[in-house]
Amino acid sequence: ASRLSSSAPAVFHSILHPQISAAENRTNLGLARAEPRRMVKAMAGCPAKMGFRMPAEWEPHEQCWMGWPERPDNWREHAEPARKTFERTAMAISKFEPVTICASAKQYPRVHELMEHQPNIRVVEMSMNDSWFRDTGPTFITREGGSDIGLAEQTIAGIDWEFNAWGGLGGGCFDDWSLDRSIAKKIVEIERIPRFAHTMVLEGGSIHVDGEGTCITTEECLLNPNRNPHMTKLEIENELKDFLGVTKIIWIPLGLHGDEDTNGHVDNLCCFIKPGVILLSWTDDENDPQYEISVKALSALTQAVDAKGRQIEVVKIHVPGPLYITKEEGEGVLATGHAVPRVPGKRLAASYVNFYPANGGIIAPAFGDKKRDEEAREVLQKVFPDHEVSLVASKFRHPCCSCELKQAVTVGCKRKGSMSARLSEGVP
Repeated sequence: ASRLSSSAPAVFHSILHPQISAAENRTNLGLARAEPRRMVKAMAGCPAKMGFRMPAEWEPHEQCWMGWPERPDNWREHAEPARKTFERTAMAISKFEPVTICASAKQYPRVHELMEHQPNIRVVEMSMNDSWFRDTGPTFITREGGSDIGLAEQTIAGIDWEFNAWGGLGGGCFDDWSLDRSIAKKIVEIERIPRFAHTMVLEGGSIHVDGEGTCITTEECLLNPNRNPHMTKLEIENELKDFLGVTKIIWIPLGLHGDEDTNGHVDNLCCFIKPGVILLSWTDDENDPQYEISVKALSALTQAVDAKGRQIEVVKIHVPGPLYITKEEGEGVLATGHAVPRVPGKRLAASYVNFYPANGGIIAPAFGDKKRDEEAREVLQKVFPDHEVSLVASKFRHPCCSCELKQAVTVGCKRKGSMSARLSEGVP
């Protein structure tokens, strides 16, 4: 699982020897690894009581999982512009850590050929309704090794939340999410790690943690009646604490303006950049609906303390100038009656907060607003001085890729003792 150089394909052809074992071949290639982990499937109980916690995004990743866009009723021009953006995103992330791209049976041959000579990207066939693995993939949690639960070497597990396409039939993005409900299960089985199944509807982009016991989320999303109408706010808090290993939940009223698809996911509005410090989407334009949303968020955050008793510090980062779905873009999306229509003139939820923190790199979206794009680069470089900041330009403006880079990915935590492996939580 070590990172491979650009000359890796030639090395494979010249060093592999058919008369020796696979383990010896791996050693010759510098790919020696521990024996495969014992398969542990469903786990019951409270992860927090077992010592599990959800790590912060900036902690080391083992790999990044990404879905591959396809459905024409959500992506314009049969997803061709989206695929180019996903390709650029995968390439950018793979400079810092390995990437696994999951593609449907129809798309697999094309994606495999596209990535065949990328040594840090692998392609896996997987059925899905859409490509937002941050929301549909597992929430990875980690723990120190121990024998108390009979898993002495097991330091990683995945939470498989219930998924209803961001609102179900009463407001979701499409009317069939049966394949997406199995994505988390498939990923944890491929990785051979335990799975904690949960009946609560939750998407990965709706929560953000600092790795030290604090979680931020929005009332707009988690308290929306199209998610868990049978649960109270306190009950939702308790489930987050039991499964994420946090002790403090900070509630923010609303998500980013225009983020109607997800009902205001927190990761498009603000995120932790280190314990006690949060990066917040901001505008100085008091006539912009985003202004009031950001002011309310600022108030909620600055009045809060985290799980360690620290007063929350806020760093502002401006949103780009307003972006809207053009007539051409709207007409390029196929109307099937099975997905939310993309209406021309609708404002997009564009935010630089939805960047992807790789191992040593920050991958953020660029929106063609030269002033704000460059300003965002400077802010991100300042708050992540030890990372290389890369902006991924998008030739199309879709409210789920160019604006929500992280929605496309789910991160695999770094395993204890995984040598130099850096096989991440995937831009959703």
